Amino acid sequence: MSAGAAVVAIAVAGVALHVLPREFEPPSRAAESLAPAPFADLVDRVGVSRDGAAVTGDLDGAGNSLSAQTLSAAGWLPGGRVTVLGAPVDLPSYGPGRPDHLVSQGQRVRLEESRLRSVTLLTTAVRADDLDAPVLGDGRVVYADGAEEEFTLSVPDWARGPAADAVLTLPYANTVTGFGRVGSVRLYARTVPVDPLREVSHVVLPRAPVGGDIHVFAVEGTPVGDGWVGTWSRSASALLEVGPWEDQTLRLVVRTSTGGATARIRLDNTFATRAVTVGAASLALRGDRAGTAGAAVPLTFGGGSGTVVPAGAQVFSDPVALRLPANTEVLVSLHLPERVTSAPVHHAAVDTSFTSPAGSGDQTLDTTGEPFTGHVAQWPFLTGLEVLGAPGAVAAVGDSLTDGVGATRDAHTRWPDVLSERLAAQPGLPDLGVLNAGVAGNHVASDAYPGEGLATTAAGVSLRHRFQRDVLAQNGVDTVVVFAGINDLRWGTPAREVTAGLDEVAALARERGLRVFVATLAPCGGERLCTERVERERQEVNAHLRERATAPDSVYDGVWDFDRVLRDPADPTRLLPAYDSGDHLHPGDAGFRAIAESVDLYALVGG
Repeated sequence: MSAGAAVVAIAVAGVALHVLPREFEPPSRAAESLAPAPFADLVDRVGVSRDGAAVTGDLDGAGNSLSAQTLSAAGWLPGGRVTVLGAPVDLPSYGPGRPDHLVSQGQRVRLEESRLRSVTLLTTAVRADDLDAPVLGDGRVVYADGAEEEFTLSVPDWARGPAADAVLTLPYANTVTGFGRVGSVRLYARTVPVDPLREVSHVVLPRAPVGGDIHVFAVEGTPVGDGWVGTWSRSASALLEVGPWEDQTLRLVVRTSTGGATARIRLDNTFATRAVTVGAASLALRGDRAGTAGAAVPLTFGGGSGTVVPAGAQVFSDPVALRLPANTEVLVSLHLPERVTSAPVHHAAVDTSFTSPAGSGDQTLDTTGEPFTGHVAQWPFLTGLEVLGAPGAVAAVGDSLTDGVGATRDAHTRWPDVLSERLAAQPGLPDLGVLNAGVAGNHVASDAYPGEGLATTAAGVSLRHRFQRDVLAQNGVDTVVVFAGINDLRWGTPAREVTAGLDEVAALARERGLRVFVATLAPCGGERLCTERVERERQEVNAHLRERATAPDSVYDGVWDFDRVLRDPADPTRLLPAYDSGDHLHPGDAGFRAIAESVDLYALVGG
């Protein structure tokens, strides 16, 4: 497809689309008429090349290609497997002149499994023009009973698309000469929900994408759930400078919500460009400080004591038998044998964790806590703790008011903590997991952190960009609570963009069969950035949400009025003094408890 191809612009639902002239449409009807085949049999393009080698790959029509060296450094090895968005993805066996992907032209892809909850595509795009819009294409999921469901892929350009939305950003790409380099490039993961009650026959890839080419490197089905449910989770805020840590052990303190007798952890290397090695890991109930209550149980990964977490990917430990009671502190220990100077971290932990000194080696099985003389104020790499057999989970997503800024350190008084305690104490209600996906400073509509490089802020990528990873990919989640938007208003984003972003993520959750509750924005009068303009915009957001509560076409199952709960009746523009942590923006412990106690538990669980 020529980079200079003329385009015709049309507008669809407020998005500027660019339709290629008919003579540029690929001859894809033949591809769509063929019998479905495994993805590996359909791969026919070379988009990866070795640094310094004569050109063997061409991803963009100009001779530029992904670098095999940067992929290898990221831990994305030829023929290897990475897990992204909870889905294991088999990578192509890339090598000199070896086909490693296809250009989407209506190919029919047969999957290994037929009972699926979703289909994940590893992809990127090349636009046929200089616009920053994504390439759009409609594909189909075809079921064994003949039913079909259409889906739309929206894939950004590999060089100009947002890193915040990418699953992997590589520092450079190779040029046609093999010796030059172009700037950072990206791969994206897109997850398509499917009906878990039907058997999938095959997937039809988009036939004639609008605006350019969609390049697909893998198509994988995620089987219907295997019983894992999150009991604790945190979202990666950004890639931050740490340590340095070298040949030492981190002992991270987390707290369960729901309980279980079989557990595993999830490690993420989000935003990174290089893989990280974990030499050993363990799980234990917490005793005093960094000491354990009982033995520290060693964890394995694919049967081995350690693992390598690829950049942009995740790793789950093997299941281990350890009874974890509800609302109980747990210690997760990670030995880092190699030097680590940066890591994806959850910044505003509000809990204190521990580290042994550099060079102290593997202390993961220590029970005394004595080797752990240092403190860690964030959660690096660890993003989840899951148990088998729990009845489901609620994901609370938002900013610092969900993350717990303003709560007493190490006291577990954030509103999702209190909500979990209420569920556990209420007879007759399921003891759901309550997962905290809050990121302090986070915005709904705009990225505070671009999603690549060392961050200068820990406020993260936007809720729109992280929702797929931090909420939709969580195991066992059937209900979402969204409490976000005040930071957008404080930093100048108009109310209409906030409500559009909230409605967008709610619609994504509803498409996947999740129930969605949204909370009104709390007042912040008296805080430096909470001007009269912010108050007017806040009222506009809240009016929109309250109106949507009763709309017949609402994307929300309910609207929770946290504004009403927290505001001062004498001055509704401010927090009630008894609930104010002191900065006029964040509630304190009493305010967080008031939020949690205002939630109708029967409505929450669908009773």
